Amino acid sequence: MKAKHNPTPWKFLETYKGKYYNAEWPSLPEMFDINVERFPENKCWECFNPTHILFTYKEAKAMQKKVASYLVSLGVKKGDRVGVTGLNSPEWALAYMSIVTMGAIVAPVDYSLTDEEIESLLDFAEVKGLFVDGERFDRIGKGGKYGFKVSLTPKGFEDQYILNVPETNEKYEQPVCDDLAAFLFTSGTTGNPKTVMLTHKNLVSDAWQAQGLMNIYPTDVFYAILPIQHAYTMLAVMIEGMCSGANVVFGKRLVIKQLFKEMKEGQVTMFLAVPLLYNKLISAMMKGVAEKGKLVAGLIHAMMGFSGWMKKTFNVNIGKKMFGFLLKKVSLENVRICISGGGPLPASTFKQFNQLGLDFVQGYGLTETSPILTLNPIFDYEEASIGKVVPGVEMKFVDKDENGNGEICVKGSMVMQGYYNNEEATKEIIDEDGFLHTGDIGYMDDRGFVYLTGRAKNIIVTEGGKNVFPEEIEDHFQLYYDADQVCVTGYTLDAKMKTEGIAVLIYPSDEYRKAGHSKEEMQKHFDGIVEEINKELLPYKRMRKVILIDEPMEMSSTKKIKRFIVAKKYKAQING
Repeated sequence: MKAKHNPTPWKFLETYKGKYYNAEWPSLPEMFDINVERFPENKCWECFNPTHILFTYKEAKAMQKKVASYLVSLGVKKGDRVGVTGLNSPEWALAYMSIVTMGAIVAPVDYSLTDEEIESLLDFAEVKGLFVDGERFDRIGKGGKYGFKVSLTPKGFEDQYILNVPETNEKYEQPVCDDLAAFLFTSGTTGNPKTVMLTHKNLVSDAWQAQGLMNIYPTDVFYAILPIQHAYTMLAVMIEGMCSGANVVFGKRLVIKQLFKEMKEGQVTMFLAVPLLYNKLISAMMKGVAEKGKLVAGLIHAMMGFSGWMKKTFNVNIGKKMFGFLLKKVSLENVRICISGGGPLPASTFKQFNQLGLDFVQGYGLTETSPILTLNPIFDYEEASIGKVVPGVEMKFVDKDENGNGEICVKGSMVMQGYYNNEEATKEIIDEDGFLHTGDIGYMDDRGFVYLTGRAKNIIVTEGGKNVFPEEIEDHFQLYYDADQVCVTGYTLDAKMKTEGIAVLIYPSDEYRKAGHSKEEMQKHFDGIVEEINKELLPYKRMRKVILIDEPMEMSSTKKIKRFIVAKKYKAQING
């Protein structure tokens, strides 16, 4: 018997139409108001480090009104941009919601960037003020450059701390769904970051329509451990939690020991991460299994196989009770759903988490689409797929090759309004019919499951005229833990014919590098791994060059290798 799910969970909003909102969708603050009425005493935002901070929905709304009024008193008007940068925290969420509550546009910036890079983005967005963590309060926006600054941390900045702003009681009018809500800066993996303009409708509709493929409850607890300025965490954790009346626990730093502690303390039920983290977690659990000896390990794997079969065939979950001892080791015992995004995940990792009794969801999307476009339904999933199209998304595949792979193009309420001050780039990505061209290549099977093949701009054209997607090859490395980072790229075979061979750049793991191997031994080891993988690949996809590098490749905040920068840096070695 299949799990019950509600394909249109947003329909209840109609009962609040006319009281809290009048448009097609509520705006973010209107949505918050609805949940203050529904769940006033529910936990809303919480953190445990460095001190315990907790807001209920009712308390969070009171603080939003206070800070929003304060912004009005500082001269911020509807449509102005206000920046936010800092580590994940309830204060960060409060700043975000206070800005959009009074009709301004929030411009969240990646806190891992340098001061100069942060200022460059803030300058481009022409912000009228800034919320920033105290450790960089005096370094960013010196000399009143951004009009005003408010600290997101109290230590040393009690007077400027967001929770201590004065009561002003200035009036403001809440925005409606078609008003702009956020300027999001793309990660710039191609070397050219852009500023995505999203409305309240983009964000609220995407959060609710995504729930058409999974159940979220007001009793759930989300964990915000990935950088919150990124569209994935901002929407799928903070806004998704807020729409559902759920709690969001904020983790400041991705330190495994601290992560385990906070997940236990917060009793997290919704865990969102990138493939890199899930691979490490499953590796830690399987390592523990292997240490029990061949007989016991064999029995556990057989039980996992049976558990996975029961779950997929009959939707009966016996794994959670059977393997609680393994889940407890990585603080996943309370987790109901794991969600993976931000990059491709090995089907084997997806399969093992499901076998252990966790509902595992892989999704796909872009910053330009708010971001969720597809999700693997927990009640009907395919491990190798990025899922089914969420309600409200129209998807088509254009310029298909002989294998049926085409560029993914989408249309719907979650598609951005365009790039700020970049009409040319907007016209390049959104066609006259309103379809956004993702640049990703894939196909859909006859059951409606979408499969991602690669990025159009990353395609390698071999001497036989075949198109190869580096992401497909890189996926084969994900469970070889001696390789910490892998980047598959093309190198020129024939400039005139524009044909390429396939090379792979490998940065070995810390554990392997510290084991005292010579360069020759390391090269031989990784040549062997590549040889193993090449056996699994079609002849035209096989790698001919294996290049070991001495320092980590530059990555985005969601742990994607910045291919443009890496290819440029190692051009001589790749083509040598």
